[in-house]
Amino acid sequence: MLTRIPAATILGFVFSTLFFLLAIFAPLVAPYGYDEVVSTGFWEPATSDFLLGTDNIGRDLLSRMIYGLQTTIWIATLATILSFTTGSILGFLAAVMGGWIDQALSRFIDLMMSIPSLIFALVILSIMPITITILIVVMGLLDATRVYRLARAVAVDINVMDYVEAAKLRGERWRWIIFREILPNSLSPLVAEMGLRFIFAVLFISTLSFLGLGIQPPQADLGGLVKENAEGLTYGIGAALYPAATIAVLAISVNLVADWILSRTSSLKGGRG
Repeated sequence: MLTRIPAATILGFVFSTLFFLLAIFAPLVAPYGYDEVVSTGFWEPATSDFLLGTDNIGRDLLSRMIYGLQTTIWIATLATILSFTTGSILGFLAAVMGGWIDQALSRFIDLMMSIPSLIFALVILSIMPITITILIVVMGLLDATRVYRLARAVAVDINVMDYVEAAKLRGERWRWIIFREILPNSLSPLVAEMGLRFIFAVLFISTLSFLGLGIQPPQADLGGLVKENAEGLTYGIGAALYPAATIAVLAISVNLVADWILSRTSSLKGGRG
């Protein structure tokens, strides 16, 4: 079975698993606390005590990165779950109900998508308290517009299939149609798309933190760590490059797995199977 999986996909799966395990067991793996100042010097080089050196105020950079990875992954994961739950249900509802409900939801989504997500998020976060809950809700709802488009497109095709028509003829309600007929037969494209939306969430939260409207100090995600240590690049200190590289590797790894899943699944199943 493994011989049929491309080497790049296996590598992506290994790195993705490693990152998620680090996020889950961060308190056990990190040598120091996330805000623990362990040195009187800042941007110290790597030593046996500090494997990646220290950051801009003397905290262990490796520990900061492990906790930053944890924050990035959990926020991206929860935002992705929220976006798929909201977007999928609304997309399926629009496809099944049709009429003015479909038109109202679709035109509202069009309006939301006409505003760049980053600008929309910056405006909202500039007038609201910046907490992890607010970040997850903002990211999840903004990304739900993309999920809505995919879910509606898939559901429209499934909605005209024979087994769905048969369910309607025997008097099944819309809840049954959505959760027992459409949802099981649309999981393949949605699961494949979930990986891509997770990558978007990782990059989005990193961008917000780099701009100062994401995770607030002393907590940090990977984007915040890049911002904290970016000044060191002026002096030839590469502390900011480690979290930046981690963001890139995480995104590429998940993307490799998501691409493989997408290539293994068809756009629609032929039936309830």
